[in-house]
Amino acid sequence: MDRIIGKNLPLIREEVSREEAEKRIMALNEPYKMEILDSIKEEPITIYHIGDEWWDLCAGPHVESTGNINRKAVELESIAGAYWRGDTNMPMLQRIYGTAWENEEQLKAYLHFKEEAKRRDHRRIGQDLDLFSIQDEAGGGLVFWHPKGAIVRHIIEDAWKKIHIQRGYDLLYTPHVAKADLWKISGHLDFYKENMFDQMEIEEESYQLRPMNCPYHILVYKRKLHSYRDFPIRVAELGTVYRYELSGSLHGLFRVRGFTQDDAHIFCLDDQIKDEIRGVLDLSEVVLLQFGFDKYEVNLSTRPEKSVGDDDIWEKATAALKDALDDKGWTYQIDGGGGAFYGPKIDLKIEDALGRKWQCSTIQVDFNLPWRFDISYIDSNQEKKRPIMIHRAVLGSLERFFGVLIEHYAGDFPLWLSPIQARLLPVTDTQLEYCYEVHKRLKANGIRAEVCSGERLPKLIRTSEKLKIPLMAVVGPKEVETQTVTVRSRFGGELGTMAVDEFINRTKNAIEKRTSL
Repeated sequence: MDRIIGKNLPLIREEVSREEAEKRIMALNEPYKMEILDSIKEEPITIYHIGDEWWDLCAGPHVESTGNINRKAVELESIAGAYWRGDTNMPMLQRIYGTAWENEEQLKAYLHFKEEAKRRDHRRIGQDLDLFSIQDEAGGGLVFWHPKGAIVRHIIEDAWKKIHIQRGYDLLYTPHVAKADLWKISGHLDFYKENMFDQMEIEEESYQLRPMNCPYHILVYKRKLHSYRDFPIRVAELGTVYRYELSGSLHGLFRVRGFTQDDAHIFCLDDQIKDEIRGVLDLSEVVLLQFGFDKYEVNLSTRPEKSVGDDDIWEKATAALKDALDDKGWTYQIDGGGGAFYGPKIDLKIEDALGRKWQCSTIQVDFNLPWRFDISYIDSNQEKKRPIMIHRAVLGSLERFFGVLIEHYAGDFPLWLSPIQARLLPVTDTQLEYCYEVHKRLKANGIRAEVCSGERLPKLIRTSEKLKIPLMAVVGPKEVETQTVTVRSRFGGELGTMAVDEFINRTKNAIEKRTSL
């Protein structure tokens, strides 16, 4: 890098025909580069030269010359093996990771950010805190929720269900497989087959693991004839889906093969779209805020060149999404032509403690599936009409959202969300009986607690801190005599000695208000 920067070589853009690009690549005997060329659909083909020393296919743009690069702000970070195109059936190549910045301060800030991201890596924290695992025996990409991770999932699900019932949603539970014909009707076998697992044969019928929940919710809708008076109809499900991902692309909880979507579908009339979208925005804000996310990037994606549905309904739906966002008062960007072929959508990206943005909430109007499944209702003139269908997810998937939560809090969950909220630490085994009495009272009051013993007190405290336990209640001879505990909070420091009832009441109050003790 120093040599190349020192030479001050110009970066020159050249446009060539596809045939010329193929000729040059063949002369170099570069089969991987030929694959990349085959994947480029636009013409002309652009090539960038670094002086006379090297060239490559690239869209650009670049700096004018290698001399423009600040050699003190360049970092070659690591080298690692990487399967070509992320496919384990492909050859293993070597990948060099590097980064370049305008100045040393930016590089230092980046390296600090990278170290902090490494410290927060949900895969390492998940192992250290015994939250989850992904095991080869299950084929990879499928999550084992351990007891501590499972209790956090339960809390998330419980909060999710409670607010959905309050907001007028009906809960559903639907099967994980269906006959292959269902996925032909939905269009998944035509447009999504590469992301679906192979079919299985049962009693000479072909069955398919579901990649999405939408067709099931439509089947529930179709079980009865609906009147215009029934709308809006809101159904929601924490539905597990299965999608085939190349093993090289799997990444902890962020990229898996089986995950649970917090899925919901709203069936409504044309003039109800705005109010329903606004309701979803309000619900998303409430749900995300309770988990500590109050900053979003919001995008409204509009009609692409290829689409289904007539102009009138596209205009109405897009205007309704825009009006709902305007009513909400959120700042948003318009992604012109970025919508799906079957309808416009709103995407919310939440910002974590490091300022990283994560795609979570999606609100998508769909003109395609109602037509494919021929769903209808009877209007006020006793005529059959087709309802509007809205897909929406708030958290995205429980697995990915849990991974984001782990990294956002660096595993140091707030008291209400922590798998273990309090640990009782006896000074000696003589106090164990009293600790178990207190433990029983804590659990009876809904406080997740455990007793830890067998080590000297300083070691017990260090272990509890390492496991990020929010509250530690130390019990010695004096505490047994006075029927008290001496409490230490990870967030508030030493809280002193207090009666067990006081400790229980203060802890319950903090959990209810979602604050620290």
